[in-house]
Order: sequence, then structure tokens, then C-alpha cells
Amino acid sequence: MKKLIAILLSILLMASLLSGCGKDNEEQKPQLVKTQQVGEHDINVEGTYTGTVRGRYETNMSFQVGGRILNRNVQVGDHVNSGDVLMSIDPRDVVQQSNQGDAQVAAAKAQLDLAQSNLSRYQQLYAQEAIPAMVLDQYQTAYDSALAQYNQAVAGATTGHNALGYTALVASASGVISSVTAEAGQVVGAGQTVLTLVQTNELEVEINIPENHLGDVELGRTVQVSFWALKGVNVNGTVREISPMADSVSRTYKVRISIQNPPKGMQLGMTASVKCQERDRDNRDGLVLPLSAIYQINDTSQVWVVDKNTDTVSLKDIKFEEIGNNSVRVMGLNVGDIVVTAGVHKLRQGQKVRLMEDQ
Repeated sequence: MKKLIAILLSILLMASLLSGCGKDNEEQKPQLVKTQQVGEHDINVEGTYTGTVRGRYETNMSFQVGGRILNRNVQVGDHVNSGDVLMSIDPRDVVQQSNQGDAQVAAAKAQLDLAQSNLSRYQQLYAQEAIPAMVLDQYQTAYDSALAQYNQAVAGATTGHNALGYTALVASASGVISSVTAEAGQVVGAGQTVLTLVQTNELEVEINIPENHLGDVELGRTVQVSFWALKGVNVNGTVREISPMADSVSRTYKVRISIQNPPKGMQLGMTASVKCQERDRDNRDGLVLPLSAIYQINDTSQVWVVDKNTDTVSLKDIKFEEIGNNSVRVMGLNVGDIVVTAGVHKLRQGQKVRLMEDQ
């Protein structure tokens, strides 16, 4: 019986030893890590804004005289040429004002002729020493006043004649009618906007930037523009104008982007996307990593770099260059370095690892 118990104890001891060896082997198995090979990837940074294709020159057109609109010759979206008549108003009142001006000229001319005749007669009497100089001065003054009134009447009549030409609203340049705010039969005043003419020879993109991101743009900076309706089309634009004041309601600043080479199919009103922080690739010195790869201790930023020859990890100092939503551009790494991107706080210097990508 004692011999049997001894044999059972021996078997249990050997099983325990074998089980312990298995656990040691599992504990000694290298840590499995997720990695990324560093390369020059685009960084997802703030600074993408939605805008609208606009014309650089948008003219709010109005009549220079008031009256009732007789004809409206254009619709929204119509292409017009310079010199085309867009609208016309009833000229009757303007004609009467012109006739009134002509009548005033005739009356002023009659007064001028009378004053000139009197002045000539009294100049002869003065030459004969029949009247004193004071009397001659009075008729000279009357003549000068009549001449001034005549010139004033002529100027008023000229204004009336010019107003006859203002009864027709003429396109000042070729373009597209983007809006019409008046209809035939409507009475409009001088200077009241009745339509908007957009010149299509130079299109650009308008965006609105909040005041806390105004530093994303500067005059003359090159930005990348894409269009929602033109898939895969990207063009370069230049910041041409930045509004000096924010909109009183939205508190955003209007920015105009000029397009040097507009793509085929680009039209007024299209939705555009403008990347204001896009930079020239030749100027990129940093490399992009996910934020989860950063190993931060106090003020020191590091990453775990895997040595492929020994399958061990070591810390490498880095410096931040640009931070995006979920990525960061850093300096201090080389293209091709293998960096641990998950579980960075569970590693130690010189620890052996297994790459998840190799499994």
C-alpha cells in the first residue's frame, strides 16, 4: 500500500513539473505588438472649408432714374453681352422733365438777350457821359446774373436729356444674370437694385473662416480646391482677398480664392472644398504617425522602434511638427522605421516582440 502511494505521489510531482514548464514557456513567448512602417502620408489636419463658386466681379445693377418698369428682357441664368438692354422703364416722366429743362433754357435765353441789349445801350450812354458809372454797373450786374441763370438752365436741360438715356438698363459687360429682384409693372426708385450681373470671365471660390482659424490663410498663399460635382478634380488656388471685418451675424471672415486654371465644368454656384493648410510636399520634413504611437513621459515625447534584426524594441526621441485629428507629423524618424502603434505603455527597453503583421 505504501509503495502504491509513493508511485502516485511521483506521478503527481512529474505532472506538476511539466505543467510549470509549460507556463514558463508561455510567459517567455515574445509580446505581440501592432506596428506601422513610417512613410510620408497625408495628415488629416484642420483647415478644410466649404465654399461656393462666385464671380470675381458681381454688379448689382439699378436704374439711374426712377419709374415704372415696362419691359424685363432677361431671366435668371441668361447669358448677356455688353450693350444688351436688360430692362426699360416708362420714359414719359423723364421726357417731361427734359421738356421742362428746354423751356427753362428758352426763358433764361430771353432774359439774357434783354440784359445784353440794355447793357449795350447804357454802355453807349456812358461813353457819351450821359449817365454815371454807378448806373452802368447795375446793368452790367444784371447781365452777369442773366448769363449765370442761362448757363444753369442749359446744365439742367443737359441732365434731363441724359436722363432719357437712363430709361434703358444696359449691360456694362458680358456675363450671366444671377438674380432678378424686380418685375414689369413695378415702380422702382433711382439706385434700387433690380438685378445682379456676374462676369464669367474670371471665377473664384468664396469661403467663410471663423475668427479662431483666421491664421490658416494669408494673402497669396496657395490652397487646394476640389468640387463636389466634379469627382476627382483638384486644382490649385490662391488667396486673393481676406475681408478686414467679420460678418456681424456669423462672426466669420469672407475669403476669396482665385482659380488660375478653372477646370472644365466649373460653374457659378458649385460647392467647393478648400484645404487651407495643404502644403507643398517638398517642404514636408516630418513623418506621419497615429497619436496612439506616442509614448509620453513628462515633457519627453518618444516612440518604440522595432529592430527587425533582433525583434526588440527601443525608445527614440521625437518632436511634434503638426497635430491633426487622429494623427501627428513628427521629426526624428527615418522613412522605413517600424514603430509600435498600440500598447506602448506595456513595453520595456530591449524587450523582444512579435509583429502582428507577420502572424
